[in-house]
Amino acid sequence: MPATQSDRKISFLPFHALNEFMTSEFRQEVVRNTLAGLSDLPEHQRNAINKLTSKLVKIPGFRHSLKAPVSLRTRPTTEAFEENPALVASILAAWAESHADLRQKVYDLLQKRGWELLPLDADRTQLPGFLTVWPREENFDGINHAFIDAYPGYLASSDHVSLMVVWLSGRLPYQFTPDKDEPSDLSAGA
Repeated sequence: MPATQSDRKISFLPFHALNEFMTSEFRQEVVRNTLAGLSDLPEHQRNAINKLTSKLVKIPGFRHSLKAPVSLRTRPTTEAFEENPALVASILAAWAESHADLRQKVYDLLQKRGWELLPLDADRTQLPGFLTVWPREENFDGINHAFIDAYPGYLASSDHVSLMVVWLSGRLPYQFTPDKDEPSDLSAGA
C-alpha cells in the first residue's frame, strides 16, 4: 500500500551534526570569517550570534567575550559551534548571508536539478535541524562539477559550494532516498 502524505515520518539531525561532515580547518574558517564580517550583517543575525556568544563562549582575560578580538574568539566559538545547534544555525545563516552571490547560484543550480527547497529568503534557523534523507542520485562531487560547468570561472571552493548545498537544502547525506523499486523508510509501514 503506498504511503500517503500524512503517513510520512520526517527525521531531523540537530544542526551541530554538520560537524561530522566538515574538516576542522574549514569549520574554523567559516566561524572566523563569519565573526570578522558580523558588522556587515543584518542586525537580527548579528544579535543572534552575539547573544549566543555571550552565553556560550568564555575567553580568559575578558569578562565579556564580545569585547575580545576575533582572533581570540575564533577558537572558543568554533568549540561551541561543535556542540550547540543554535550557534551552528546562526553562524550558517550569517555565513550564507555574507555569501549572497554563491547562495543564489547554488539555489538556482539545485532548483534546476529538481531539489525541493524552501524559498531562498526562508529563515532556516527556525527548523529543528537537518533532514536526514539525501537524494540517492546526488553527491557533493557531482554537484560541485555541475556548479563549475554552470558557472565557469566563478571562484568558490568545493567546501563552500557543498556547505551552501547543505544549508539551502536543509539536508545532510545521512540516508539516501530509496530507488523506485525499494520500500521507503519514509513511510509508516516500512
